[in-house]
Amino acid sequence: MNKTRVCGEVSKSPSKPLTSSTSVTETVNGFHEFKISGYSLTKGVGVGKYVASDTFTVGGHSWAVYFYPDGKSPEDNSSHVSLFIALASEGADVRALFELTLVDQSGNEKHKVHSHFGRALESGPYTLKYRGSMWGYKRFFRRDSLETSDYLKDDSLLVRCRVGVVKSCTEGPRDYNINVPVSNLGQQLGSLLESGKGCDVTFEVDGETFSAHKLVLATRSRVFRAQLFGPLRDRDTDGIEIEDVEASIFKVLLHFIYWDELPDMQELIGTDSKSASTLVAQHLLAAADRYALERLKAICESKLCEGITVNTVATTLALAEQLHCFQLKAVCLKFVASPENLKAVMQTDGFDYLKRSCPSLLTELLKYLARLREHSVTAPGHPKDIFADGCDSNGRRVKQRLH
Repeated sequence: MNKTRVCGEVSKSPSKPLTSSTSVTETVNGFHEFKISGYSLTKGVGVGKYVASDTFTVGGHSWAVYFYPDGKSPEDNSSHVSLFIALASEGADVRALFELTLVDQSGNEKHKVHSHFGRALESGPYTLKYRGSMWGYKRFFRRDSLETSDYLKDDSLLVRCRVGVVKSCTEGPRDYNINVPVSNLGQQLGSLLESGKGCDVTFEVDGETFSAHKLVLATRSRVFRAQLFGPLRDRDTDGIEIEDVEASIFKVLLHFIYWDELPDMQELIGTDSKSASTLVAQHLLAAADRYALERLKAICESKLCEGITVNTVATTLALAEQLHCFQLKAVCLKFVASPENLKAVMQTDGFDYLKRSCPSLLTELLKYLARLREHSVTAPGHPKDIFADGCDSNGRRVKQRLH
């Protein structure tokens, strides 16, 4: 995101101000790209029906792009496609600038652009008063012209949008310039682990020994706290044997506990292989769950979401189910259910493992596929009860409620 600032200064005396302040008004800008594949299949869905992008966040608010293949209003007789940006979260008087771009996919850069950026607006930014308020164009493009243009390629359209949410604040004077050092607590604790000074517990893991500090472990993990200091703590808390965790994974776990960040994973596993990185992340996710390290667990989930492939998604999905990682599970289901991936995933060894270890997931996958077919013209992630209606007389900027 980038910011555009507009400043105005106020003072009590032009020559010798007693106090001063600065009013700062800026736009917090965000971008989203929405690809509409299978355009020809969306035709005939009906006037007022739309396909929608996933929601995206700009300026603390959620937004979505709505594309109407048969147009938004009956009076247009499906002669035009309609395109809008909608506020998808609760909001009151959200002021914003907008830009909609239909991308020329021939490479000639002759994009169709409607933008408020870079030009003066007579009445200022647009105001959206509630969830469902929209800005856009009923008659964005004639449908017959669109279908013979360079905007349509391989039966797909590409829309880029830009939202600039207006934010204002007042800054008072600052008559000091103190340089505050960046926190190096993680580095200090990491150095303590590497030095071995004061270590009072050792772990035997897969034939390797690791030394650590009880208080640090107990502070970072409630599981370690119960194991080392709880009423049911192990008798021998100076030497503990760890099972079902590989030594290399436990080493990364300790590194994170002290440093609060992961080591260089490529250096750790000795390769930049995507499948190897995914395997490490899977094992590390299980270890993070075992020791209730929620931040590490979230990091692993994020990495697994980024690294999903046909060959790894089934085992990742099974792990997400077992560890109750609902966001990771949802991403995996969406990946598997896509027509271009489903057949290939079903032919992997991981899918066989999924059927054996989590048979209930197959039922969920079938239900997910059924929902996709039932709402094939509505992007997943948008509630069924959200629909757009109403517009102004010129068919451009509209404000409406999504009931």
